[in-house]
Amino acid sequence: MNAVELIDFNAYYGSKAVLQNINVEFSPNSITAIIGPSGCGKTTLLRSINRTAEMERGFKSQGDIRVLGKSIKEVRNVSALRRQVGMVYQTPVALPLSIRENVLFGPRYYGVKNRSDLDAITEKSLRQVALWDEVKDRLKRPAAQLSGGQKQRLAIARALAVEPRVLLLDEPCSSLDPASTGLIEDLLTQLAEELCIIIVTHNLFQARRIANETAFIMDGRLIEKAPTQKLFASPDKPETRGFVSGLFG
Repeated sequence: MNAVELIDFNAYYGSKAVLQNINVEFSPNSITAIIGPSGCGKTTLLRSINRTAEMERGFKSQGDIRVLGKSIKEVRNVSALRRQVGMVYQTPVALPLSIRENVLFGPRYYGVKNRSDLDAITEKSLRQVALWDEVKDRLKRPAAQLSGGQKQRLAIARALAVEPRVLLLDEPCSSLDPASTGLIEDLLTQLAEELCIIIVTHNLFQARRIANETAFIMDGRLIEKAPTQKLFASPDKPETRGFVSGLFG
């Protein structure tokens, strides 16, 4: 079973079509990179999967999206969907709370109250993002004191704390230095052993380094999706060939 599937999916802001007739599948236990020119609909696609796009004024959609085999339109409790489908944004976000309470924001929201359970979630989540050893002695300090790379790893830990099955990332390394980018890429590769990871990136080298498959979107249309090495080395579509060779975009 696919982790995520878009079926004849169209998205609009007002009368403007942002995504057009998207049919694409995302496998479990893998990383799929989504590439394409700015403004082509990549972020809208991500935000449609966890139903945050519909929070924007004028957004509407047609077609269907299935997560773990179930249509997201059939999910009455949207927070339950967002528990399964975590999201990490481009700008590292640290809530105005302590490091510990950043991690526990989701578990507390979903009703976890036992102190030992909360402690275990904190340590597990921070270990998953290779942050535990760096912050274990200052968990009660403000998360705002962390570096940009640490904040982004904290944001990923916050998403992992509620044990999602799918992780969406929108340009998660665009504002980070190469060392922090390398840490997060290594982290995502490890997490893909257990999760479906979908990452939007403008960094074609990043897509080639970490993605099992890559999807190319242009003007709101899915042009091509293929194993990453094939898509970059011998794409089927001339539009893909032009983009990956730097002719446009």
